[in-house]
This record gives sequence, structure tokens and C-alpha cells, in this order.
Amino acid sequence: MDRSAMIQQLRLHEGERLKPYRCTAGKLTIGVGRNLEDRGITREESAYLLGNDIDHHWRELVKALPWVELMDEVRQRVLLDMAFNLGINGLLGFKLTLSTMQSGRYELAAKMMLDSRWARQVGQRAERLSRMMATGKDPRELWPRP
Repeated sequence: MDRSAMIQQLRLHEGERLKPYRCTAGKLTIGVGRNLEDRGITREESAYLLGNDIDHHWRELVKALPWVELMDEVRQRVLLDMAFNLGINGLLGFKLTLSTMQSGRYELAAKMMLDSRWARQVGQRAERLSRMMATGKDPRELWPRP
């Protein structure tokens, strides 16, 4: 089969939408007719999307806070995790906490992270990230296996 011709034909008949929508049968759909309700996505597709999202959020983070590149890798991951969760604009709302991080006062910044509405909303995630910020240590051995 000519795969290129098939792709062109399906794009013509199905259309292509890059944001979720309801198809004529009322099913949540994305792309070229991908029925998310009945088919979903594979673990490989999820990993591909996650990789793209990590790259996207990292670029936004470095553009908004260039000093993040000078931090150690564990603390970079804390900020990237927060940007992933909150969006870059939400993260930038932590002005005093970010300023404290930039000046290297990580233990104080960790306490400030916990004193937020975000921390109350995400619970264990905030506690874990705060510990990482305070210590610069990677607690992966303590994380539950997916």
C-alpha cells in the first residue's frame, strides 16, 4: 500500500485537528480521527508526547529564567516539574520564592514553596519537590514505581 497516498486520503476525509474535539459520533477525538475514548493512546505515544512537553517547558523555563541553567540538575528538575504542573506563567507567580532560589537560599525557598496554595493542592508532590530543592538530592529511590 502507498502509505503516503493513504495519509493524504485520510487527511482529506477526516480532516486534522491538533486540539481535542467531538466527532460526529460525539467521541473525543484528536489528530486525524484518533478516537481517544475508545482507542486512547499507546504507552509509546504517551512517552513521545511527554518528551515533547518536557522540551517545550524547558525552553520556556530557560527563556523566562535563564539563571536556571546555572542550578544543579536536581533543582532544575524541581522548577521544570513546577512549570509542567503550573504552566510557565503560574510558576512565574512565585516571584519571591524564585528570587530566593536565584540567590541560592534553597532551604528558605523550599519552605516558601510549601507555604502556597499550590502546595496545598498538590500535597505529596510539593513535599517531594520542596525536599529536593532544600537538599539538592534526588529521592527517586523513595518514589513509587509506575
